[in-house]
Amino acid sequence: MKLTFIGHACFHIEDNAGHTLAIDPYKPGSVPGLSDHDLTADEVICSHNHYDHDDFEGVGAPENVWAGKFDVKTIKTFHDDVQGAARGRNNISIITIDGMKIVHMGDIGCELTESQLDQLRNCDVLLIPVGGFYTIGARQAFKMTKDIDPRVVIPMHYRGKTFGYPEIATVEEFSQLIVAAGDRRVIRHTSIIEVIPQDKCMFVLDPLRA
Repeated sequence: MKLTFIGHACFHIEDNAGHTLAIDPYKPGSVPGLSDHDLTADEVICSHNHYDHDDFEGVGAPENVWAGKFDVKTIKTFHDDVQGAARGRNNISIITIDGMKIVHMGDIGCELTESQLDQLRNCDVLLIPVGGFYTIGARQAFKMTKDIDPRVVIPMHYRGKTFGYPEIATVEEFSQLIVAAGDRRVIRHTSIIEVIPQDKCMFVLDPLRA
């Protein structure tokens, strides 16, 4: 499996057979500091219908489109802590690829029930927003990460030096909380991961389009 962080909450995943999946592609010009994506994928998942997550029609199809479907399960949640009254609904996606369980939290803005947590626990890769304001912030994301206990955690939806919404936070507070907990190593990495480690770690990825 190859996982590429495009930027913001957008990822491109390719399985061992060459089938591809795009998650939460953003519309052109919607995320400050990120250039437009040029994604192609066999399948597209959008966690909700905000312009920085739902460029479904902007993702092209490869020349030989795979007729199959990825194994994707959805947990319906909220984009805020007031039952969707402020920002609407959000979908968490649980994707099984090459025998691995990948969880994309979308723009989660609420606490999870114990039943929901049970469906996410011990996943191989957790993609979780940490920037706050529009989503959960660093401390909520840290608690959620501890509750889910993934093998690999990858933060998303945060502000960098040259990209991201000015009102959201950087990845640093979340990283500091992970380091202080002492139970997983933190790895700064390029935008592409081709091998998922067996030990517990956190990857801070460079957005491909920043």
